[in-house]
Amino acid sequence: MNKYLRQLFTAVVALFVILGLSSTIIMAVRANALNNDPRNARSLYHQLGAYRGAILASDGTVMAKSEPVNDAFKYLRTYSNGPLYAPVTGFFSINQTADRGLEASRSMLLNGEADSLIWQRAKAMLTGTTNQGASIETSIDPKLQQVAYDQLGTRDGAAVAIEVNTGRILAMVSTPSYDPNKLATHDTKAASQAYNELSAGQNSPLINRATSQLYPPGSTFKTIVASAALETGDYQTDTKIPAGASYTLPGTATQLPNAEAQADGVNGQISLQEAVAWSSNTAFAQLGVKLGASKVSDMATKLGFGSTITIDGTESTGTPMTATASTFPSDPTDDKLALASIGQGDTTATPLQMAMVAQAIANNGKLMQPTLVDRVRAADLTVLSQTKPQTMANAFNKDSADKLTTMMESVVTEANPQLAIDGIKVAAKTGTAQIGIDNSAIDGWGIGFAPADDPQIAVAVLVHNTDVHGSLAAGPIMRAMMQEALQQ
Repeated sequence: MNKYLRQLFTAVVALFVILGLSSTIIMAVRANALNNDPRNARSLYHQLGAYRGAILASDGTVMAKSEPVNDAFKYLRTYSNGPLYAPVTGFFSINQTADRGLEASRSMLLNGEADSLIWQRAKAMLTGTTNQGASIETSIDPKLQQVAYDQLGTRDGAAVAIEVNTGRILAMVSTPSYDPNKLATHDTKAASQAYNELSAGQNSPLINRATSQLYPPGSTFKTIVASAALETGDYQTDTKIPAGASYTLPGTATQLPNAEAQADGVNGQISLQEAVAWSSNTAFAQLGVKLGASKVSDMATKLGFGSTITIDGTESTGTPMTATASTFPSDPTDDKLALASIGQGDTTATPLQMAMVAQAIANNGKLMQPTLVDRVRAADLTVLSQTKPQTMANAFNKDSADKLTTMMESVVTEANPQLAIDGIKVAAKTGTAQIGIDNSAIDGWGIGFAPADDPQIAVAVLVHNTDVHGSLAAGPIMRAMMQEALQQ
């Protein structure tokens, strides 16, 4: 009998252990996943019935807030000027889990469920008041955001502006955009229809083109090749490098031409500065091959290529907001390396990544972690967290940065005077990447910073599928953003 009792006792203990483990997994390990599961109706009612904190621009402009309504969900999420700020806020929907923007990356803080808000929840419980989520104060400059949005207009593209010394994102625009209010409605049928329409196709407005779409960066990538060359110590701004009117890609019969006669150089030679100023394809294709894939790839990696970039949030605050990893080919043959070195072929980048490249050059080679949130406040205005500038990498030295700045200034003073701003020195690099069947279309780029002698703002602009050079498609938008930022 004792034998059977012992076996029964052992079985009961084992079952309790299994029950304890499964409960722990459900309540702790899988808690966030289960709470975020769109099939969890209880969680949905709990979230929609909570007072969700506001999302604010840097000047206090309300981008998103919760308003009381007379229905089962109690509060309705509303977005002021929704399409303008959609890439920043994301959306909070009755039938779609928040999976982008600050609504996702700071979800636990916004709905009041984050660990840092435990005392606020306890206070609300004891006093019988409504628990309120934290407010998120961003680095977005509304005027700069509006200028970028208006300048892009109906075109497919993106624009990013970064504060040079801190990495704070001052503007992040993606067009075409969408209105998050259509997804926030409590009419489930209307919300589902809106989501299905917005998410259809490869050109969905829900895609944040600034962070989640890869494009060939064209000649803007030449800044990275130039920095790799300068860092070897073998090149100066006046160093003569091979150029010419045409270059035969190694091992092929394919001819690579220049867009401007000035890019050809003289007697097959051109200075590094003139090669940047006039965007010489023949010079940079040969320079990339001469440096070798390792040196170019290493510099690209230091500047953020090859890694997913976290812009905001952690697993404890929600679903982190990230930028897709930009790419440079691994162990390319020389013909592919030549193309990759002029931002074509297998080289791709997000607009955020290229804004970071401009920021690093402006910041003496120091690449800063891009951030979108300045601080988080509890409902009683207590500061829960404040973002501090963080260095991602020291990509190159100050001497190289100074020389790159000089070369990028010549892009404006020599080749693109229309990008100049009265009384302000501008450093820039434009790019024209060929895309589509038979290279029938263009991705137009403009990256740069200003003032060149005391950098404050770094900008990247991408206009997708255009029919004019980057200096004409993206350049004026970049200039307008710089002008707006510096006149404030």
